Amino acid sequence: MLAVAVWSTSFVLATVAWLLLWSCPPLWPLLAAYGLWIWLDASPEHGGRMSPWFRAGRFWRYFAEYYPASYTCDLPPDRPYVFGYHPHGASPCRGAMCTFATEATGFSTQFPGIVPHLLTLASNFHIPFYRDVLLALGICSVSKQSCSNILSSGPGQAITIVVGGAAESLSAHPGTADLTLRKRLGFIKVAIQHGADLVPVFSFGENDIYQQMPNEKGTTVYTLQKKFQNVFGFTLPLFHGRGLLNYNLGLLPYRRRIVAVIGHPIHVARSDKPTLEEVRRVQTQYIDELLRIWNTYKDEFARTRRRELSIIE
Repeated sequence: MLAVAVWSTSFVLATVAWLLLWSCPPLWPLLAAYGLWIWLDASPEHGGRMSPWFRAGRFWRYFAEYYPASYTCDLPPDRPYVFGYHPHGASPCRGAMCTFATEATGFSTQFPGIVPHLLTLASNFHIPFYRDVLLALGICSVSKQSCSNILSSGPGQAITIVVGGAAESLSAHPGTADLTLRKRLGFIKVAIQHGADLVPVFSFGENDIYQQMPNEKGTTVYTLQKKFQNVFGFTLPLFHGRGLLNYNLGLLPYRRRIVAVIGHPIHVARSDKPTLEEVRRVQTQYIDELLRIWNTYKDEFARTRRRELSIIE
């Protein structure tokens, strides 16, 4: 629980530490130099600065044990991969973090030779200290250039994109799996352009660790959230979990099992300029495999579901 609490507030702690350090004048030259380095550092666009030692730290094992994660399927390391992760969840994806950004669930043991890079918004790399933790975990920017740089680095390089993004986070309610996917074609196009196999990943339980305020389409809450998203590029789901000393109200996630199931890879033929027809054809295969994962494992890992998986956009 302490590991989850620390990570859940890490960007806040990093910001507070940065501001406190500025209250000490002798540190100003060092802080100014570090600030310049943040501005000049291109690591988020070029594969990060992954530290295998840091990824395998005990802290991350404690973090993952809060909501155990696992996966299945064999992937040969002789090609690049694009993992599509679903669903987004009400907060930054805990299952994706455990599986692709740490060794807490033994990714390197299960998939030797594959180097995973979880991708996130570039704005996260503007936060002092926090950005360095992300880079050490192999987390990089989700920009198109970053995807291209990683996938072009050779066989075994892999990126993980949380496909639904901010729009999908508004649909993250316990017992549901409402995905924003139909309009998401960019990650498929990137995979085709680099000859990277597409791998669907469905994370059972990701939507269950927070309780989100009712925000059905047409409500005032939903309208305000969408306007915020249109202006800032991300949105603010209104959710709650548990507290440190109670299980009823707080910002810590509920301790519920998350199981990230990795599907069978979809092989694509490389094309520098894929047509819309090609992209749609691959998308159909991708959705079919995602549905296969759901139908195969829903009775085991989604017993408390309120409805079936649905692609709403």
